[in-house]
Amino acid sequence: MSTETTTTTERNLRKERIGIVTSNAMNKSIVVAVERKEMHPKYGKFVKKTSKFMAHDESETGNVGDTVRIMETRPLSKRKCWRLMEVIERAK
Repeated sequence: MSTETTTTTERNLRKERIGIVTSNAMNKSIVVAVERKEMHPKYGKFVKKTSKFMAHDESETGNVGDTVRIMETRPLSKRKCWRLMEVIERAK
C-alpha cells in the first residue's frame, strides 16, 4: 500500500461540521457555533443544542454570520483543534 492511499484514508476519517461564525476577533481564529437537534429522553420533543468550536482561519476569510465548513485537525492550541475548510455562504 502506498503512502498516498494511507494518508487519504486517514483524512477521510476526520470529522466535518457546518456552522455559523459567531466571533472573529482573534488573529487567525474563529468561533463556530454548530447546532444540532436531539430528542428529549422523556417528552420526545426535539431540542436544539449548540456546540462552539474554535477553528483556525489562516487567511482570515470568515466573518461573523458566515456559514462555514470546518474539519478536525491536530491540536493547534489549548482549545483549537479544527480548521476552516470553506465559506459556504456569506452573511447578508
